[in-house]
Amino acid sequence: MRETLHIRLGSQEQDPVYWLITAPGQTDEIASGVLATADNLTELTEKAETRDVNVLVNSADVRLKALTVPGKNDRAIRQATPYMLEEDLVEDVEDLFFAYATKPSEYQGDANTFVAIVAHKQIETWISWLHKADIKCKSMVPDVLALPHHENSWVCLNIDDQWLVRPDAWLGFVVDQDNVDLFLQQYVQNRDEDEADIHIQSFSQIDDFDSAALPSGVDIESMPQELPMKLLADYSSQSRFNLLQGPYQFKEERSPMVQMYLKVAAVAVVALLINMLVKGIEIYQNNGKYELYSEQIETEYKQAFGQNQKVRMSTVKRQISSKISELGGAGGDDNLLTMLEKLRPAFVKVPTMKPESMKYDDKRQELRISVVANNYQAFEQFKSELEKADMDVTTGAQNNQGDQVVGSFNIRSKS
Repeated sequence: MRETLHIRLGSQEQDPVYWLITAPGQTDEIASGVLATADNLTELTEKAETRDVNVLVNSADVRLKALTVPGKNDRAIRQATPYMLEEDLVEDVEDLFFAYATKPSEYQGDANTFVAIVAHKQIETWISWLHKADIKCKSMVPDVLALPHHENSWVCLNIDDQWLVRPDAWLGFVVDQDNVDLFLQQYVQNRDEDEADIHIQSFSQIDDFDSAALPSGVDIESMPQELPMKLLADYSSQSRFNLLQGPYQFKEERSPMVQMYLKVAAVAVVALLINMLVKGIEIYQNNGKYELYSEQIETEYKQAFGQNQKVRMSTVKRQISSKISELGGAGGDDNLLTMLEKLRPAFVKVPTMKPESMKYDDKRQELRISVVANNYQAFEQFKSELEKADMDVTTGAQNNQGDQVVGSFNIRSKS
């Protein structure tokens, strides 16, 4: 495993930038330092070239919310979430970016939606600083989520005269040094009477706290002192959350030539496989045309699976028979053959749409296909292409799975 360069960015360009390098299996940092401003990030460009980069950002600019949102699927829940929170937000919903997380394993509440909210302008600013310094970053984490989480205890750390506070698995605050006492007093005043006392574990010096002045029900325990960035680096790997989602997701850069060849290859493979299936079914249905198509099947089989592959027509025929059974069709069903033939140009026109499974309902004369694509627009385009081919198309449920969208279509011939 490679070394990792950890970078903590502030809110403004003039804020200091903390950095640290760690290596797998080593308890001590390899190197660390502080840059005067974000404009000095170019000093880390060379260090980032041969290392993984983990970026932490100031959680003062990120709001963490755990809430219960009604909905049957992730897409509906995520569409509703911003508007459920609208009254609690100062900015317009359109100006904010909502990044979603899976339920933290340590979370004890009933919420089903975990979201981090940050202004588009702010996250674009962070990305622009890194881009200007030619630093490629796949992961961006709010710094409070890089603190350790201890059940029944708050955890806090002081960095750059700000206290990072993590009270829960999906909750965090950033409090200026001068406002700590006021923050604790207000929090205690607003909490429910039946809530337990607040126990705080501090990984920074607590000399600034006057124990006698602490609100009733609050106590602070001093934990082993560590370099702030080292503590954040050690625990950030345990956070499975990443702010870089959707439009901000990291994309590997490829040369234009490589991108062109990959696109052409993907289209060719889909078209070739569907064409082989169609021709194969024709062989199965029309034994009299065996000689006519066998040479073409052999050529296409070798193109798909290698020139050294030995092709036996009896084997191909058994595979096709098995595939027809899997689809649910009978050997003499011309409707299935017609629909498969019309599917091929639709896949060619929408190369990002990939088939995962097919099932044919002989009684309903209906073909159901499960597919995966890069975005929802591909589903609309694919449906449009099938309708142009005189097909009756019903779109099934569509859901996000990471950076892909999975869904299904039910297809019938109009004629």
